[in-house]
Amino acid sequence: MRVLPRSAALAAAAVSVAALAGPVPAAAADSSAAPPPPAGRYLNLHQCVYHGPFLPTSFDLVTTLVPSRDGRFSAGTDISDTPVPAAVCGPGDGTYEPSVYTAAEGYDLTTGRYLNLHQCVFWSDYDQDHLTTVVGTTDVKFVAGTNVSATRDTEVLCGGGGTDHPVPLLSSATPLDLTAGRYLNLHQCMYYYEGFRDHFTTFAPSRDGRFKAGTNISNTPDTQPSCGAGDGNFRLVPLLSGVKALRLG
Repeated sequence: MRVLPRSAALAAAAVSVAALAGPVPAAAADSSAAPPPPAGRYLNLHQCVYHGPFLPTSFDLVTTLVPSRDGRFSAGTDISDTPVPAAVCGPGDGTYEPSVYTAAEGYDLTTGRYLNLHQCVFWSDYDQDHLTTVVGTTDVKFVAGTNVSATRDTEVLCGGGGTDHPVPLLSSATPLDLTAGRYLNLHQCMYYYEGFRDHFTTFAPSRDGRFKAGTNISNTPDTQPSCGAGDGNFRLVPLLSGVKALRLG
C-alpha cells in the first residue's frame, strides 16, 4: 500500500536527460566507442508523477516525461550543458498534483554509446493502480536503472516495489544507439481504465505491443506520438500523450 500524505505531494527530486550524438565514422563505431560530444552534455529526464489525493473512490498516479497537450501536466525534459537540480513539472489540475515520486536526473551523454532506457511499471493490488518510473532518484522501492553506457542493457533493472510489484510484461530495457541519428524522439503514451480509475504511461516498446511507445533515435524529429492501441480496457488518452524531439548534435 502506498501512503502519500498531501504535504509530501509537492516534493520533487532531480532527473536526468540524455543527449544523442550524430553519426560517427565506421571505423569508430564499435560497441565500446563513445559518441562525440553532443549539442548538450546532459539528458535531463524530468519524471513528473502526479496523484489525486482528493479522488473520492480511488488512488491514481500519472507519470509524464514530456509536455502533454494539456500543459497542466507538463515535464521539463531537455538536453543541456548542465544537469538539472530538480524536476520542472506542471502544477496539475487542482485534483492531481505532484507526488513524492517526482524526480529529475541528468545523464552524461559523453560517457557511452548507448542510452539504456529502463521503463519500470509497478502494480498495486490494494490501490488497483499502476506507477511508471524511468529514473533512479526516487523512492528506492521504485527506482529504474536508466543509464548511459558503452554496452547495451538487455535486462530491465527495477526496484522491488514493496507491497506493489513490478509488471514484467510492461517493463523493459531499451538500448538506444546515440550514434544512430541527430534526434532522440521521446514518445509518451498515456492510457486510462475507467473501471479502476487508473492511468498508466509507457515510454518504450514494452513486451506487450498493445502498450508500446515509439521512442527512437533518428535523423528526423518526430511530431506525433506513436502508441499502441491499448487492450480494450485501458485506452489511449491523446490529451496526455505526446512526443518531444531532443536534438543530439
